[in-house]
Amino acid sequence: MLWTERREQSIFGAVLGHTLVIISDAHLGVAPPGAEAALLDFLDAVPTLGDCLLINGDLFDFWFSYTRVIPRRGFHVAAALARLRRQVPIVMVGGNHDRWGRDFWERDLNLNFHSQCATFLIGNRSVTAIHGDGLAEPRWQAKLIHRVIQHPATAVVYRVLHPDVGLRLVDLLSPVLGDHTVDETKLARAAARQQAWAERHLREHDEMGLLIMGHTHRAVLESTGDGRQYLNPGAWFDGFRYAIATEFGAQLCRFSSGHEG
Repeated sequence: MLWTERREQSIFGAVLGHTLVIISDAHLGVAPPGAEAALLDFLDAVPTLGDCLLINGDLFDFWFSYTRVIPRRGFHVAAALARLRRQVPIVMVGGNHDRWGRDFWERDLNLNFHSQCATFLIGNRSVTAIHGDGLAEPRWQAKLIHRVIQHPATAVVYRVLHPDVGLRLVDLLSPVLGDHTVDETKLARAAARQQAWAERHLREHDEMGLLIMGHTHRAVLESTGDGRQYLNPGAWFDGFRYAIATEFGAQLCRFSSGHEG
């Protein structure tokens, strides 16, 4: 099923802000040492960079919201987001690694969480944000794994497991089910397929001013020629990449931190 067929309730029409800060694909839990510490510094700096924040999927390499348990490895980042939310609005889009958390993010942290897609306004510019998994996968095996992992029944079954057992199971299966390839050729092909999908989608939706995606871990900023853009901020773990967008355009950025390596 295409994501356009299962689009969630939109916040389109409400101006989120005028300068949007964007991050994606931190993959905390398997990211290099220093990625989380740098992210905490970055979240402290967000109010000086813009007036709203978008987290566009895979903030964690795995996150699951239990009824009474918060995964320990995500505690510091969740606490930082709770503090930041008191200063700026935050939209969070789920990725293929951390889509199962609506209740926690919305009820306990007051973030605007969308498991698949979010649409909103930055100034007078319409923005659509989607992580990008499952849209341009060439292999049937990847498509099947995507469908199984995202099926609601999978989350129901997983919730029955004790958290220690469930998280250990994820650690064991992550190399098989996750997107951890470092093959530059494969990464380039995946990025090219996603960009082609994005360009087609922009052509089909001329009301869309900015389409933001993640997932491929490759930073991209392309214009259609009429002021509309496709943006992938790149992966946070890859040199602390992020992006800034306004109603007039966007730019790719890197965050300076003392936590490299």
